[in-house]
Amino acid sequence: MSTKPENHINPSRRSAMLGSATAAAAAVAAALPLAAVSTNSQAAAGGKVQKTASILTTRDGVEIYYKDWGPKTGQPVVLSHGWPLNADSWESAAFHLASNGFRVVCHDRRGHGRSSQPWEGNDMDHYADDLAQLIEALDLKNIILAGFSTGGGEVARYVGRHGTRRIAKLALVSAVTPLMLKTDTNPGGLPLEVFDGIRAASAANRGQLYLDFAAGPFYNYNRPGAKPSQGLINAFYNQGMQAGHKNTYDSIAAFAQTDFRDDLKKFDKPTLIIHGEDDQVVPIDAAGRAAAKIVKNAKLITYPGAPHGLTDTHKDKFNADFLAFAKS
Repeated sequence: MSTKPENHINPSRRSAMLGSATAAAAAVAAALPLAAVSTNSQAAAGGKVQKTASILTTRDGVEIYYKDWGPKTGQPVVLSHGWPLNADSWESAAFHLASNGFRVVCHDRRGHGRSSQPWEGNDMDHYADDLAQLIEALDLKNIILAGFSTGGGEVARYVGRHGTRRIAKLALVSAVTPLMLKTDTNPGGLPLEVFDGIRAASAANRGQLYLDFAAGPFYNYNRPGAKPSQGLINAFYNQGMQAGHKNTYDSIAAFAQTDFRDDLKKFDKPTLIIHGEDDQVVPIDAAGRAAAKIVKNAKLITYPGAPHGLTDTHKDKFNADFLAFAKS
């Protein structure tokens, strides 16, 4: 009876196995530089590498992170995100559009996501100018320019400050346009106290604010019968906490108190407005329906029962509607 353990390997076989393991380790080590690049690149035919994410430095020294997905020959779609999120919040729509032949560019607004966090300049004029510099740096033309929530304000201010020379179509999704704040000339807006409350909650414990916001009115998870997605809640929280504290605090005034009515009057390209009828964050009457009355020949699509974050909760319908508009 043999005294050798059952897993005994004879010397010649062990040597062969060690040689194979060493070769495999060497292959892994050789691949590491490419793996490190692959977070920002994708391999192309013939071993070439194409960049899919990069950094733009603005004229005032702010680093703007952006993604550049899909074929570079495709018609460009530029997507601006909401507060306090980043470009990742657009990933479902961006993936769908890029998979259908469009070139999709999504950036992290200054102070948000992977962009730098300047102390000053957290306002719509700077947001719009950053967007303009990104568009110019990539030399994008014939653009379909869309903004979600705060991003809708950024898109409107871009048009107001930079015109539509490079634009083919525009879209406002759950957008904060034309004006969220209640004023004498905007009686349908929300009282200043609402936004003061958001500022106070952000200063006190913004992490809890983001959790409560995502678990409640953003996705309408506070409605009877709602089935919350912990994944969406976590994603919202993670994106929010990646943004700068001062930047997101200042941005509350930017999205709430900026008047975009004159900007919307300058829209002279086909415009799609999509808004949820049960949007608890940016009420449809003060926003989507009001914007549609200002923008000439705008097409308004409303989603019954849909919340503010409809690009996630109603993503199949939204992706289909947006793709149809992009192709039209």
